[in-house]
Amino acid sequence: MKNNTTKISILYEDNHILVAVKPAGILSQEDAGGDPDMLSLLKEYIRINEHKKGDAFLGLVHRLDRPVSGLMVFAKTSKAASRLSDQIRRRSMRRDYVALCHGMPDFETGVFVDYLTRKPKQGNVRLADEEDGVRAELSYKLLVRDYELDQSLLLIRLDTGRRHQIRVQLALRGMPVLGDYRYSKMTTADREMASPALHAAGLGLSHPTKKDEMYFFSSPLINDSFVSVSTDKLQQALTEAGNQGFIPKESDFLQEIVKEI
Repeated sequence: MKNNTTKISILYEDNHILVAVKPAGILSQEDAGGDPDMLSLLKEYIRINEHKKGDAFLGLVHRLDRPVSGLMVFAKTSKAASRLSDQIRRRSMRRDYVALCHGMPDFETGVFVDYLTRKPKQGNVRLADEEDGVRAELSYKLLVRDYELDQSLLLIRLDTGRRHQIRVQLALRGMPVLGDYRYSKMTTADREMASPALHAAGLGLSHPTKKDEMYFFSSPLINDSFVSVSTDKLQQALTEAGNQGFIPKESDFLQEIVKEI
């Protein structure tokens, strides 16, 4: 679909759900600024496509940070919204990200657990004590290292969905996402990127009415921050991730996903 200069790819749609790819820089939901947002654009698409006279119902099930690109699922009925939200609460909805970051993790696979809180005025998220913060957990797999540039490409499984979670948890370990103006070192490489090199590449869910297990993949190469990566190793890893897709939902996350380079 196209609205003015905003292009949104719709990967799947039926009477109950809609799965689309959010471009970097687009809001998930309307704010006071009035900039384009996914929910409003897709509501208008449904209204026109289905010839509805009034506003179309579309439920926002989860969000992506504005500068982050990738997959989002929306509910077209209140029943679907309730059941998809329940999957998020039970952590059965699978959300996989690809991130290009400074530095390198100590291990090829691992789990990060932190307690985070938000600074009210700035909107930034910071580390907190267990009693003062919310639990944030993710799993990661190292796809490739670039020793020359001191950069890593990671595949990340999001276990909880906190504000700025991946960006903050990587930055806390000295591995900020490239191009992240809030949490990165803002090196020359960061400033050359239009948005953070973070993309919601995989989304797995149980269909709210059919109960079918569904998995969707969006190549990170739709994000200009990944397209701008020039080193052969990182580009090869991104291409292979796009070509091979991800492991099935029932498989263990830490099995080989992309051929080691």
